[in-house]
Amino acid sequence: MKEKLVALDRYSLQILQELQRDARKTVQQLSEAVGLSATPCWKRIKEMEEAGVIRGYTAVVDPASIGLNLAVLVEANLTEHTESLVNRFEAAVAANPHIVRCVSTTGNSDYLLTVMVSDIKHYERFLHDTLFKLPGVTHMRSSIVLKEVKKDIGLPINSALADAPLGRRLR
Repeated sequence: MKEKLVALDRYSLQILQELQRDARKTVQQLSEAVGLSATPCWKRIKEMEEAGVIRGYTAVVDPASIGLNLAVLVEANLTEHTESLVNRFEAAVAANPHIVRCVSTTGNSDYLLTVMVSDIKHYERFLHDTLFKLPGVTHMRSSIVLKEVKKDIGLPINSALADAPLGRRLR
């Protein structure tokens, strides 16, 4: 997929907002929700997919329903920050399905990882068998998630809508 720059006007942003609410809506339902006819709505969706604005569609699965009852936030520091070591660390993290999120950060840790496992016993095993063996790790600190207070997977498109032109697409 070749990514290209695409300007998002109010209609495109409203389409994105509707897709974030429910990506299973038909083009007809989307077009009615945003006030466009179906063909221009479909063209905008395809354009946003081609440009990489829409990266894909997925189902949101409840972790507990599949036995992933424990979320752990892990702060990790590396021994050094060479390109080779960083690439090896990031590749090892990306390859592990229990590490569901990893961000490079500023502050006290180099990376913040989110790990999903069934229980504390499995986390202890995962810690020793996997996390401690990640390339270049010098220090890790784990925090068990007691309760998820907020988890929005959608972006705050409303703030972008306030400044977006209506029906005028810029290139």
